[in-house]
Amino acid sequence: MEDILRPIYQERASQANTLGVLIINKQQKNTPATDTFDAILLILVKEAESPVFVKHYSYNDKKAALYMVTDQQLHEWLLLGSNKKIFDWLYNGKILFERNEYIHDLKTELREFPFNGRKMKMGIEFAKLIRRYMDGKAFFENGHYLDTYNHVVHSLHHLARLAIIEHGFHPEVTVWQQVKQIEPEILKLYEELVNSHEPLEKRLELLFLASEFLIHSKTKSGISHFVDVLSEKEFWSISELMKHEELLFYSVDLGMLLEYLIDKHVVEIVNIETKGQDIFHRYYKLGKKLS
Repeated sequence: MEDILRPIYQERASQANTLGVLIINKQQKNTPATDTFDAILLILVKEAESPVFVKHYSYNDKKAALYMVTDQQLHEWLLLGSNKKIFDWLYNGKILFERNEYIHDLKTELREFPFNGRKMKMGIEFAKLIRRYMDGKAFFENGHYLDTYNHVVHSLHHLARLAIIEHGFHPEVTVWQQVKQIEPEILKLYEELVNSHEPLEKRLELLFLASEFLIHSKTKSGISHFVDVLSEKEFWSISELMKHEELLFYSVDLGMLLEYLIDKHVVEIVNIETKGQDIFHRYYKLGKKLS
């Protein structure tokens, strides 16, 4: 397939905007890494009109997909983990072209996983975990057990991803295989939820009790990045926090994270008077309890 695609990637490689080109070949039948295609051609560029551009090709009984991705979009995927296949593509793809060792440096960065990037990624993952966990609890208390189950499965997935990041690795497609080697107790919780013959309500009840401890054990590392931001000044409005460059990726989960940390006495509320009687602006500051 590489020979067939050569004219396509050679044309792209000759352009100054192109940073690197990789090809990812299907290794086994029905592998998820290539989305059923026989080959993926990944072209990384400095900038483009669209952050992601996709083309599909056919040759006899074969099919291939071309992905042209900007450097900014690539790093957003790596930070948020919103495109899990990208790790597989970067790790296992064959380098066809790179400018100034761009892909080599990228792989080194992924392998070494700089601490600052790891802290932000953990913060984003912890915020997602809290959102799913708290929403699941609310559904449980109202007797909506199937909706609870859905949120709890997602919260365990975020917990697993958080544990993997904490140990210095990037979560990949096979998250449960990764966490099995790192923190098997999280996998055990997941298996008990999915495989137990107990009534669903009982399974969920037991899981909330067990996961409460695990979430508590991850809180200090999970909020480290958020605490760093809060420490930058005395108190913040929610608008200021949402606009902060390093908190943009926390997105809709930021408000729930704040409420969780207020409940845990990590964040304190600061009420500032408005012109209206008995109405206050609600601001937030770092509390004293971080253990």
